[in-house]
Amino acid sequence: MQNTRNTMQRDIVLNAVLESCTHPTADNIYHEVHEAHPHISRATVYRNLSVLSGEGKIQKITHTGTADRYDFNLSHHYHFRCTACDKVFDIDLPYDEGILGRVPNKAGFRLSGCEVMFTGLCPACVAAEAAPGAETAGSNKAYSQQNDIFGGTETWQN
Repeated sequence: MQNTRNTMQRDIVLNAVLESCTHPTADNIYHEVHEAHPHISRATVYRNLSVLSGEGKIQKITHTGTADRYDFNLSHHYHFRCTACDKVFDIDLPYDEGILGRVPNKAGFRLSGCEVMFTGLCPACVAAEAAPGAETAGSNKAYSQQNDIFGGTETWQN
């Protein structure tokens, strides 16, 4: 049986995810936590992210070919990943609760869920692409954007 006792380190890792609105990677969370708590190791952060997602306190977002991300929003919702800067955003689109019931299932699969990840360019990367000589949001510049399509304000720095 896995030890699920609450620890100070787990609370620190959970708070780092809860305070982030950027769908951070485990490495992003480690750097955030380590800056304020240098005694907390990378292994401790990764282990606690696994426990927290396993307990359903945070959501682990997995997309082939990219690092796992973490989300405090536990409701069913869709995500968008920018293929230029690799940022992940929530999409403000009503979740289709009935989608599983509409999947043809002649092979007899037992469906338990569905994950949808939209991909393309975020508004900052579209704007950067349009500007001659400009860098994408994934470069070393800091970007801040307000975009109603993706449900609010996202601020990030690389």
